[in-house]
Amino acid sequence: MSVFFSAQVVSAVVGRLRAAGCVFAEDEAELLVSAARTPDELDALVARRAEGGLPLEHVLGWAEFCGLRIEVREGVFVPRRRTEFLVARAVEAVDGMPSSAVVVDLCCGAGAVGAAVASALGRAELYAADIDPVAVDCARRNVGPFGGAVYVGDLYEPLPSSLRGRVDLLVVNAPYVPTTALALLPAEARDHEPPVALDGGADGLDVQRRVAAGAPEWLAPDGRLLIETSGRQAAGTVAAFTAAGLASRVVVCEDLEATVVVGTLLGRAGRAG
Repeated sequence: MSVFFSAQVVSAVVGRLRAAGCVFAEDEAELLVSAARTPDELDALVARRAEGGLPLEHVLGWAEFCGLRIEVREGVFVPRRRTEFLVARAVEAVDGMPSSAVVVDLCCGAGAVGAAVASALGRAELYAADIDPVAVDCARRNVGPFGGAVYVGDLYEPLPSSLRGRVDLLVVNAPYVPTTALALLPAEARDHEPPVALDGGADGLDVQRRVAAGAPEWLAPDGRLLIETSGRQAAGTVAAFTAAGLASRVVVCEDLEATVVVGTLLGRAGRAG
């Protein structure tokens, strides 16, 4: 914690955050105090969080994800802790694949998933894409240290054609909130994250269906498609995989309330899905 701020100042920050409804006020206060260089800067940071209602990560300019500090800016989707389960399953899926796997982080947002997978693997040929240019700018900063390339465009459209049939891991956290449920999201997401990163259409699975339908063209013979979904939508995600000719299995982490569907092309040699 910064030496420039007394215990009384920190206590006042905690009080402002609690009054604004911040459940983890003490933890947030420590992070905000550590980020501030002057009393005026601290006041501004706390005001953005407490009175402005911005996600803490937008106020700080970064989010902690899989042990990495992922740059995020206002208007960019904040990576969730449950998505660390998607990263873990992707890393597991690499067993037996080439030493430098080809990884594509589709609907990448700030690039957190791609960066975390590449960091865990040590070696990866990393690509990412997102339709939001603001998110892509963040992603380039986050995957750059891992040699990753990031493209702006709709799903597979901006990816290099040379990747067709070469992707070992296609890792996707596509939007899966049903349109009618957007209004029920916490204000931090509803008011400060882009709808394109949240809205999955009528049943929440529109983007997932498009991802699954296009996957066979891009996956390597032993490649995997992994998509984060919700428990109540998992059957629909599996149906999308089946329609695309992918065998699938559902894996769940109750602690993180996370659900991932893992798929591989039917009839291809290699490990079971």
